[in-house]
Amino acid sequence: MEPLFADIATGKPLPPRGQQAVDLGFTAHALNDPHEDPEVYQYYQWVLTNCFDGQPLHELSAKLIGATFTAANVFKTDLPQPVTLNPWQTESMQSFPLAAKRAVIVENNGVFIWLLHRHPDWPLINQAGNDFNTAYLAIVQSLEQRQVKLTYIGDLDSRGIQMADYLFSRLNVTPIETFTAIQSPINVFQWLTQLGKADLKRSRKLQISNPVLHKELDSIHVLKCFVEQEQLIAEYESLISAWLDEH
Repeated sequence: MEPLFADIATGKPLPPRGQQAVDLGFTAHALNDPHEDPEVYQYYQWVLTNCFDGQPLHELSAKLIGATFTAANVFKTDLPQPVTLNPWQTESMQSFPLAAKRAVIVENNGVFIWLLHRHPDWPLINQAGNDFNTAYLAIVQSLEQRQVKLTYIGDLDSRGIQMADYLFSRLNVTPIETFTAIQSPINVFQWLTQLGKADLKRSRKLQISNPVLHKELDSIHVLKCFVEQEQLIAEYESLISAWLDEH
């Protein structure tokens, strides 16, 4: 953890904590969940308390409070990005002018914020884990009805694929080929073989309805490993850039 502590000591701006953990070779929740990797968490907290007591951490927050629907560069507005909408705005936003014809739905709060920080003009939609509230789904469905192409990226573990499967089942227009344009079965298999971390629980069999997403879970289950979004930032940057440039 020496590189991270050196950055903290010099006041260097840091990515969300999940990204910090993955960059150090740990799982995304190792630095903020005492149950994920207790020894790592306790050592991290001990150093913060005893060596950096009172010193602020200049890290991007992944907490998006009150997020019914949070997106960046999707709607045509002069407001600073990202924009968070509440249930009372849902109906009006279904006819609000659009700024993008394509958008990437990002499962993880921290990855959404980090990609936006690195690419302030990208059209991104925060999926917020498994928060499939009615207003969120209504806006996403209205976007696809207005011919906005939607693709999805999320954690490559059993629950991550299950969340992707549920979201896709609620879409009415988007084809699976577009939905998995970046997180395709071929890319999933390649990332698992190159970056996968062994874990029987996170690679267990779950009920998946869509055949393409079922194939992705099969790869996870057979290889008995998972990949977190934070591990794929470099790959995302290349693939998202190319996908957004398509016509």
